[in-house]
Amino acid sequence: MMAKIVQGGCFKGAVNYVLDKEKAEYLASKGVRTIDKNSMIGSFITQSKLNPITKSVAHISLNFSAQDKEKLTNKMMVKIAMDYLTKMGYGNTQLLMIRHSDRDHPHVHIVLNRIDFNGNRISDQNERLRSMKICKEITLKYGLYMSSGKENVKRHRLREPDKTKYHIYDSLTKNIALSKSWAELEKRLKVDGIVVGFKTKGATSQIEGVRFSANNLSFNGSKVDKQFSYSKIGRQLEQNNYQAINIENNNGMCVENSSSSSIASMFNILPTDSGADDFEEDNFRKRMQKKKKKGISR
Repeated sequence: MMAKIVQGGCFKGAVNYVLDKEKAEYLASKGVRTIDKNSMIGSFITQSKLNPITKSVAHISLNFSAQDKEKLTNKMMVKIAMDYLTKMGYGNTQLLMIRHSDRDHPHVHIVLNRIDFNGNRISDQNERLRSMKICKEITLKYGLYMSSGKENVKRHRLREPDKTKYHIYDSLTKNIALSKSWAELEKRLKVDGIVVGFKTKGATSQIEGVRFSANNLSFNGSKVDKQFSYSKIGRQLEQNNYQAINIENNNGMCVENSSSSSIASMFNILPTDSGADDFEEDNFRKRMQKKKKKGISR
């Protein structure tokens, strides 16, 4: 299992992204009214006002190996995701969990409020390192597929050319997830002493392959690992860019008061009565009042 974490300031963008994908499947939610999109977005926004910060949105995607597809029922995926979120410190906040089926491997998207139910900001200190460690723990705990290949190779025992090859592998693994374009990826790899070169088709300018060079050694992307072919890296970069555009609050372009788009039928949810809505609003209001009283007492 691997996790990708993105922070943003626009709940509307995050909610729209996870719900508007074809065959998006609702799995779970907590502390969020799920009557329609407006209800969801409004719930997130109201709680975030308990302690306003620039990036109150956490969008996490959990990605599993295609070899785990059979065992990853919706129920099991929710169980694993909740275990991960609790270990990451997101156990006391709002969440919306949606499964996507647009890739070969099973994966789930989770929208979270970085302001918890008590109005406290959830720490993101060393978040990526903690996430990597927790993903490994959960992979072992639930018997998920773990590659027996490059991840477990003892790097300090390697000699050339394998030493450089694995250096390139580790850098690509880290930096592809952080990049949204080839230019950005090239810049990040350069910091690690790696140069990117492209192979064109004959005398044309059509790119059909990529090479990575370091320490006077050069490797085709697919020779470093099958996932690092030109086409596969390109698709991942496009996905990273698309996701970032949809969840980031770019220059105040996010308009939180979106038009209502009911998804109750997709979720198989019956409309709640006004009393239930009032009860939830009262809870939000009480928490706001508590925050104000604490501020006055100080």
